[in-house]
Amino acid sequence: MQKIKKIKTTSFAYLGHNLEVVFAVVLVWRGIWELLDFLDDALFGGNYLWTTVGGIFLGLFILYWPDKDLKELG
Repeated sequence: MQKIKKIKTTSFAYLGHNLEVVFAVVLVWRGIWELLDFLDDALFGGNYLWTTVGGIFLGLFILYWPDKDLKELG
């Protein structure tokens, strides 16, 4: 009976830890998003065309660079 109780506690701890990690990642993502929106307004006057196109090319380059292919996309 003691073993079952330990597994439940461990499962809840595992779930709690994963929720903490997800929450932290979302907060970092939100912060980066807001910072980039601020820089877009400050540097490009809110014209999202150039930053969108630049972001697409930068993202493709980051995916391509480590192993010199784009298999992650397909």
